[in-house]
Amino acid sequence: MSDKYEISFSLNVLKRYVVFFFKKFYGEYIVVGRENIPTDCPIIFAPNHVNALMDALAVHSVVPSDLPVTFLARSDMFNNKHIAKMLYFVKMLPAFRMRDGVENLGRNADIFDKCVDILHHNKSLGIMPEGNQGEDHKLRPLVKGIFRIAFAAQEKYGTTPAVKIIPIGIDFGHLVKFGKHIIINIGKPIEVSEYMDAYAESPVTVTNDIREKLRCDLNASTLDLATDTYNKCFETAVEVAYATVQKHQKLPNNTVFKFVAKQKVASKLVEIENTDSKKIVELAILCSEYKANLKKLKLRSWLFEHTNFNRAMLLFDSLILLCTLPIFLNGFILNVLPFFAPVWLRKAMKVEYGGFNCSLHFTFSLFSFPIFYTLQTLLFAYFTAVSWWIVILFYICQYYSGKWALNWYNETRKWIAKFRFNGLKRSQNPVFEKTQDLHKKIIQLINI
Repeated sequence: MSDKYEISFSLNVLKRYVVFFFKKFYGEYIVVGRENIPTDCPIIFAPNHVNALMDALAVHSVVPSDLPVTFLARSDMFNNKHIAKMLYFVKMLPAFRMRDGVENLGRNADIFDKCVDILHHNKSLGIMPEGNQGEDHKLRPLVKGIFRIAFAAQEKYGTTPAVKIIPIGIDFGHLVKFGKHIIINIGKPIEVSEYMDAYAESPVTVTNDIREKLRCDLNASTLDLATDTYNKCFETAVEVAYATVQKHQKLPNNTVFKFVAKQKVASKLVEIENTDSKKIVELAILCSEYKANLKKLKLRSWLFEHTNFNRAMLLFDSLILLCTLPIFLNGFILNVLPFFAPVWLRKAMKVEYGGFNCSLHFTFSLFSFPIFYTLQTLLFAYFTAVSWWIVILFYICQYYSGKWALNWYNETRKWIAKFRFNGLKRSQNPVFEKTQDLHKKIIQLINI
């Protein structure tokens, strides 16, 4: 088999490093359904697309390190010949869209042939079936290119099982911020061979059938706020109601089941929009006022899941935070440059799309962290003249001290928010009381 279908030694080393760093980039890295990835067969990975490069890296992070996955990417990314050379090295191919000019669409035929050839060599493709990306928690219409490639590759095998499409739902705790969660939901494979007989008779109908199958599977593995009109309302309502669902259905209190509870609320909201236009309008008004009040109060929605916070516990938490302040300062000092240099860079570049900001932050961090850590370690070794094993330990501990400092900072922000919540409640602030009432009304109106 030609080497072009394999993963080179240098690419394998790069992939392992990037994937390792990718997993550390998130506070919680969660994979559900890894057993759904088959071995030794042609696979098309089909993830939802909200976060630029991070979506592709999420796929790379769940497949075996020695499995090459060739991704299709926007053709304009290949305009610079030096960048194009790098993209080809990491196994990316250009896909031409209508916006790239009608005259370029014909060039897709050659790209599609290459994709089919990759699948015929039992390798994998990564194709974003939505064709574009967006920041909203919503699946966009699926394009037909992924299915054209799947059926063309399956023709070689007829009705014998071979080519599989694997839906992958990716949920980010935050589109840009470092240290939040990522959930990668791997769905059951869609066996393309099962559609081949019908495809020979009616390609258009069967393409629509398999597209709907993939859409449903992605819907089941993502937070799909399937609305064209009430997206902001849905986002607010989900944040308000998911904890109630989690409590009533006795779901475990962890990130995965918080996500499941949010999916249940999203499904209910879609149902309300489709069946009760009056209720959805009322809900939108409530959510808009509730969101505006949160901004005035400088509070987060999760606080209103509680009636108040125990003063003794707040005092105990304050003592813990105060006692651990020196550890935080140590982690902060050692990590202020590697943590914030990528933030300063992406802000200086003023990139409009949030998802690309995250990719830029991550890519710069790949270099900034080892460079800053190495320089700081050399300075530490020079000024302390300690044993070599202490120097190595110092290098390793820099990252963990930074992660600990980030957690301390987040817990401190939560403590301040709880303290502020109690203060507003005691003062009988009218906006606060109205917001509490809105929180209850939103839950009651959703009735889940």
